[in-house]
Amino acid sequence: MPNPKRKHSKCRRDKSRTHWKLSHPNGSKCSHCGEMKLPHRVCPHCGYYNGRQVSKPSKK
Repeated sequence: MPNPKRKHSKCRRDKSRTHWKLSHPNGSKCSHCGEMKLPHRVCPHCGYYNGRQVSKPSKK
């Protein structure tokens, strides 16, 4: 198995890791209440999915 000839420095390692970022999840607008929600999920604000109510909204 090949081995690296030289050790990468911590600086070089950290510079390459600056591009490892989490992407922001895409949102979609609820067709019933207009709030932002995750796509293909029940709206947590009104409990609607695909034009019908499937759960009761969470109370906060």
